[in-house]
Amino acid sequence: MGRVRGPYGVKGWIKVEPYTERVEALGQFGEWWLGRDSRWQRVSVAEWSVHGAHIVARLAVCPDREAAAALRGLEVAVPREALPATAENEFYQADLIGFEVVNRAGERLGRLERLFGNGAHEVASVRWQGGERLIPFVAPVLERIDLDAGEIHVDWGADW
Repeated sequence: MGRVRGPYGVKGWIKVEPYTERVEALGQFGEWWLGRDSRWQRVSVAEWSVHGAHIVARLAVCPDREAAAALRGLEVAVPREALPATAENEFYQADLIGFEVVNRAGERLGRLERLFGNGAHEVASVRWQGGERLIPFVAPVLERIDLDAGEIHVDWGADW
């Protein structure tokens, strides 16, 4: 749902870069999970507000700036059951992790490892036996997503 960018102010607040379409969406959950890899901790959100393209929040576990600074770089998540149901032809990005990426020629480019923003648009990190491919995750490159088949179809060459 987002990433902790660092402390905000001196009273233990953190600044969070949300991965959501609507910046305020992340603030509507009273509890977040903070962590990375397999180490996660549930925390209570005491206060939050929108600050430009970010959320600033005061967590119960952050009494001061030093505690907030220690959270820099951690991912922010919420339990799947807390998320609203998706409409038809909608999906959560997390649902696409592990999908096979296939181009117009039918070549399998690898599996989606993660999605991230580069400031201009979303980028798909695709893992294949030769390493990592970075593919713009925008139209017209992104042609369609087949949720049933677990495939992402793109207009992208295997040798690009």
